[in-house]
Amino acid sequence: MLLAGRCVLGIGIGLASTTVPMYIAESAPADRRGQLVTLNNIFITGGQFVASIVDGVFSYDAKNGWRYMFGLAAVPAVVQFVGFFFMPESPRWLASRGHLEEARAALHSVQGPVAAENEMEAMTCELTHQDTAPVVVRWWPTLWRMLWTPHVRRALLVGCALQLFQQICGINTVMYYSATIIKMAGVRSGSTAIWLAVIPASVNFIFTFVGFYLVERLGRRKLTLASLVGSMISLAVLAVGFQLMAFESPRVTVHEFTANASVTCGHYSSCLLCTHDVHCGYCYVDTGQSPVNGSCLPVAHGSHPSVFNNGSLTGRCEGASLPDGLQWAYGYCPTNVAWIVSLGLVTYLIFFAPGMGPMPWTINSEIYPLWARSTGTSVATMVNWLANLVISMTFLTLTHSLTTYGTFWLYAAFALLGTIFFSAFLPETKGKSLEQVAELFRQPLCS
Repeated sequence: MLLAGRCVLGIGIGLASTTVPMYIAESAPADRRGQLVTLNNIFITGGQFVASIVDGVFSYDAKNGWRYMFGLAAVPAVVQFVGFFFMPESPRWLASRGHLEEARAALHSVQGPVAAENEMEAMTCELTHQDTAPVVVRWWPTLWRMLWTPHVRRALLVGCALQLFQQICGINTVMYYSATIIKMAGVRSGSTAIWLAVIPASVNFIFTFVGFYLVERLGRRKLTLASLVGSMISLAVLAVGFQLMAFESPRVTVHEFTANASVTCGHYSSCLLCTHDVHCGYCYVDTGQSPVNGSCLPVAHGSHPSVFNNGSLTGRCEGASLPDGLQWAYGYCPTNVAWIVSLGLVTYLIFFAPGMGPMPWTINSEIYPLWARSTGTSVATMVNWLANLVISMTFLTLTHSLTTYGTFWLYAAFALLGTIFFSAFLPETKGKSLEQVAELFRQPLCS
């Protein structure tokens, strides 16, 4: 049932993430377009912030809390569904279908009479000259026409690259697994980790407003490049933090007998190696400074790597109630350098939220000519969600195969590649009409 529900939800989110930025861009005046598309992203990050609070509230209900977390998401969906009935159709879509008077009325309702007439003039001009493709491809499917037309193909490459790099720089790894990352940094309580995950969500929400303020002042190109550079540095800080944690990982100095000979926990020599095995946890004496007398023990039956369990299957840490001084670490290691990881996590979101958060959606809603806009936006959105799927599904696997710090070094390398790519290929679209933006890709590459 969960998988079926997520499939239906995925269809809805896929359609919305394609159409909403495009709808806003086609309805907004040129000097406010970037801010209005970014405002859409503000509400997305605001929703994530509210959702993280709801998760924290219901995290204490181990039996039914997750049901409330899922179910309450239906409330804003109902509100949005009703609100859509009061919205006019996209004026550029109407104009492309020959409904010019309806397009004019839609523009009047959202922009006012003077701005609406200027937009109508630009749209009419584009519609008159839009079909410049060779006759042989004029009636091909839109995607093939886009690939055949050099300047549109270049726009599609940049649009898809923006969505790709947004994901492979690790943003949804940070958002989906923020509680897990915080746990890896040494937080012991499951509910505490969920509540601490509110902090990244709130930072992401607050600093998206910075993007709203800067997008029409600094411009899309500079904001994107600055965001990538800052994200790269922050990912390097995260990697260094986890690397220091690995180097300082407490040792296994006590070897306790376990009746289950198939369990390999007794073979590990450090807390890091021990806790990377989902079947094992680290039992130690907490002296208030550094852990001592550590042992690696099998976890209790029914444990799961995403849950903080209640002790080991055998040995000193068996059961939920441990003797004074004993601690049980599952999925994390006690450390004194967790603050570096927390710093990297927060600074990453500070840099990512204003730029690489909203800019891929903003720029993709602007860079295609009218005849290719819906297809181009759809293809770029597909790239975004496919990359999202790959990154989110491989994160935990990568942390085991490349180590946690190796995974974040990989994301930092992707951010560096993105910076180089967009320095060469991304033009500035600030203040230009959609028709002018579509012509940018006919010009030489940006320096």
